[in-house]
Amino acid sequence: MTEPGQLALEFEHRPALGGDDFLVAPPNAEAVRWLDAWPAWPGTALVLHGPAGSGKTHLAQVFQAMSGACVVSSADLRESQPPNYLGDAPAAILENADALTGDSAAGQEEPILHLYNVLKETGRHLLLTAIQPPARWRIGLKDLSSRLNTASLAGIGAPDDALIAAVLVKQFQDRQLRIDADVISFMLARMERTFEAARHMVQAIDDMALKERRNITVPLVRKVMENISKGN
Repeated sequence: MTEPGQLALEFEHRPALGGDDFLVAPPNAEAVRWLDAWPAWPGTALVLHGPAGSGKTHLAQVFQAMSGACVVSSADLRESQPPNYLGDAPAAILENADALTGDSAAGQEEPILHLYNVLKETGRHLLLTAIQPPARWRIGLKDLSSRLNTASLAGIGAPDDALIAAVLVKQFQDRQLRIDADVISFMLARMERTFEAARHMVQAIDDMALKERRNITVPLVRKVMENISKGN
């Protein structure tokens, strides 16, 4: 296995909000190309779709940092009108959009349509994140369905081993911790392949290493994983 310090440099880093970097790799490269193309998108909307834990939220943060887009919450949709929460933002971000349509929409489809129309009329853009593309959302409102089904699509794959390894290395490096390759290999073989799991795992390992005043080794990581599996 490549030395961890080298592995972290295999991918391009992109800044996101919160001081984190986003690693550009094959599973998310198509989505990053679409974000880089903004504002020259062919239409009003772009849908980033991919499995849970694939980094959709982090990519949305990258887009927010680069574009100055505003994040639209479900509360915004229920309680306000687009001009009130959009301000002068050149774009809007609506996360987990598939959960806001269909049988569980709870009256959200009409506000989403209104948001889309306002953005289109004012020459602005909408970034949506979802697990599936709009054709699978079972949208009840026909006008909204027709608009979103013409949106540009960018699929994000589940993180592969190389990307999760790089994320782990970066998480440790951000804490000024040097980790041997065997520790990364041990973690990869036993942990969930998501960015969130990687962050939680590194946090737990760092906490135990500080508490017990130990170096981060395979035995320590094994102990942390056993504690997590027991719910400790």
